[in-house]
Amino acid sequence: MEQWRRDLPQEGRKKFYVLSMFPYPSGRLHMGHVRVYTISDVLGHFQRMRGHEVLNPMGWDAFGLPAENAAIERGLDPEEWTKSNIQSMREQLDSLGLCFNWDREVTTCLPDYYRWTQYLFVKLFKAGLAYQKEALVNWDPVDHTVLADEQVDEGGRSWRSGALVEQRLLKQWFIKTTDYAKPLLEALADLPEWYGVKAMQANWIGECSGCFFDFHLKVRGEETGETLAAYTASPEALYGAAYLGLLPSHRLLHGASPARPALEAALQPGRDSLTEVTARCSLTGQEVPLVISSRQAFDGHLDTVIGIPDSSEEDSSVAAALGVAWNSVLQTHPDGTQTLVNSDEFTGLTREQAFDAVTQKARDAKVGGHLTSNKLRDWLVSRQRYWGTPIPMVHCAACGPVAVPEEELPVVLPKLPSLTGRGGAALASAQDWLHCTCPRPFERSAADRWLPVDVYVGGKEHAVMHLYYARFLSHFCAAQNLVTHREPFKKLLVQGLVKGQTFRLASGGQYVKREDVDFSGRPSTLPVTWEKMSKSEHNGLDPQEVVAQYGVDTVRLYILYAAPPEQDVLWNVKTDALPGVLRWQSRLWQLVSKLRGARQLGPPPDPSLLKKKELAEARRIWQNMNYAVQQVTAHFTEDFLFNAAISRLMGLTNTLNGATAKVVQHSVEFEEALAVLCVMSAPLAPHLASELWAGLSQVRSPQSGVLSGGGGVLQQPWPSVHPEYLLEPDFLELLINNKSCGTVTVPLQVSQDAERVQQLVLASPLGQKHLADRRIQRVILSPRTTLINFLVDE
Repeated sequence: MEQWRRDLPQEGRKKFYVLSMFPYPSGRLHMGHVRVYTISDVLGHFQRMRGHEVLNPMGWDAFGLPAENAAIERGLDPEEWTKSNIQSMREQLDSLGLCFNWDREVTTCLPDYYRWTQYLFVKLFKAGLAYQKEALVNWDPVDHTVLADEQVDEGGRSWRSGALVEQRLLKQWFIKTTDYAKPLLEALADLPEWYGVKAMQANWIGECSGCFFDFHLKVRGEETGETLAAYTASPEALYGAAYLGLLPSHRLLHGASPARPALEAALQPGRDSLTEVTARCSLTGQEVPLVISSRQAFDGHLDTVIGIPDSSEEDSSVAAALGVAWNSVLQTHPDGTQTLVNSDEFTGLTREQAFDAVTQKARDAKVGGHLTSNKLRDWLVSRQRYWGTPIPMVHCAACGPVAVPEEELPVVLPKLPSLTGRGGAALASAQDWLHCTCPRPFERSAADRWLPVDVYVGGKEHAVMHLYYARFLSHFCAAQNLVTHREPFKKLLVQGLVKGQTFRLASGGQYVKREDVDFSGRPSTLPVTWEKMSKSEHNGLDPQEVVAQYGVDTVRLYILYAAPPEQDVLWNVKTDALPGVLRWQSRLWQLVSKLRGARQLGPPPDPSLLKKKELAEARRIWQNMNYAVQQVTAHFTEDFLFNAAISRLMGLTNTLNGATAKVVQHSVEFEEALAVLCVMSAPLAPHLASELWAGLSQVRSPQSGVLSGGGGVLQQPWPSVHPEYLLEPDFLELLINNKSCGTVTVPLQVSQDAERVQQLVLASPLGQKHLADRRIQRVILSPRTTLINFLVDE
């Protein structure tokens, strides 16, 4: 296995970076891990065989709540617990024969990794994208600690103390991801191979039709030192702002803000309430009052909006009812166009021109103006837990938050004598670490060489938030000139879940172990479903036990063959998938044994002894081999349908299995096709293919070119289609409005080029007969079947 991992840099080789989502080191692999890492391993082997220098790293998402909880329950240090789990899981991954670049292994809880997390945070802070404000957290009043959502049960009680959890406002760190919403939305157009995920990302971001502007708060004319960001969908009319609207649930009414007493005094529940708190716009200098809205919710996730009467009837009604004056800033002309008035240098511009000009000025002044949607919120990154990356900020009484100098990073997480999960923040006991004095992340050439990732492999459940934040950080790094690319991943390969059969009692719904179910044939009273494998549902499998029973390659083939990557695998060894891959492996072994027996016991191979019928048979084998190479390569590079690739290899296996004895003995085509079959099987079943290749190499024919090279099967180049094969004719069925009209011959070489095929069909006699002078609406060339469909006006 070590020889597969040796991939020394060679001048001129193209790079291929395949990255799979890092696991949380729980200590045990599950079948979902087997699926995702098998897929990335297949792609890595395939691209190496195509001559690429491949990077396929592994890492561990090692910080977080599960490790801290496990350490608390067991009285252990979370670092030691995590490192022990990583060692165990690495051994399990090795037992699966997976070929990772372990020299690039990263562990997120180690200082040599998280120093760069801190470095990025400092960069974000200096760019004005990291800030603090109060936000609600789950507070355990007994243990005096913050709880994650998953630590609160359905009844709203703490998982440990059982106390009713309170919602408490605490100062939190946020990343201003909304500043990048519009670029992130527009950049989706640059990702044509994010199949099925682009729409999810676009829906998550929403329509970026408005923006936030910064305001500075005053109470009865006195500055409070607070900045409040407020949203409007009409930034061009900003000079016509009459007030800022707040929801009654806004943090200013419930937290530690100096404006809270004045806001509470003005609050009239159920009514729009004018307050003595005002806000000065950082861009226009105008000062407007705060109004506590009678509404319980604004559009999307907004809690602060700018009331602009000229652009909203509702805003106009609120301002008029409260006696708030405003400037009229929109003038409507007879042709229906509107231009700005009373808007300083923007006066005279059309609304469209002013929209761009006002937002640009705000962005230049760093007081807002970044287009975003009302659905998005900034990224809350504070956790109030011990086991996580320390935020590299010094809180100075005189200076406020100060970033730790980059040369002093990392801020290392201190060791604690014990971790109880009670009594407030765990780090408060690390006094030497807590009290401190107020005060180049990577090899640029390597980043330019390997980034962006060519294929990112992981679960579809991470297709929204995880990818959104990854894209945000990549865009930010590009803006900071740390990398040359904006988008981090060229292609996404999102795979479904591995599900197990689940049995539940019809009465109470409790999950039942499979071994406790009576399968004697009597009518079942247990609802049976397929659900994600888990211990609590008694439907999980230990990958090591499965490998011990069936072998590594069988498990790899089963999980690849059972379903296309994007679909769920319903794990059931009694289905056709497992017997199918077992039979296929057996037939491969039999084919190699058949050739070895013919060569060892029979005369030397002599193609001149083949008669016309046998030559035709050999030619068909050659054609099937080239077709398989063409199709399997397409599946590996375009749609990642590994199940279809395996089916195609099974088809070639069946062709070879039916070969006559003389063709097996004497034809170059049979030997080459069998060798190509072994090579293309290698990324999928590397252990079996290695043994088959060793057996083939001992009986190779002098006339065969495929077996002439040295090395193991994974050191062989990926086969290519013979140029002669591409010149052979391909017969396309011509459909017009879904009705067959005959067949057209085109060169196989262009049979998948939709534009070229369309030209050839239109120029053919059949095309001239049926399509001349007809208006063509759409042409569909089937990528996997030999037909072309013209949709035309009747």
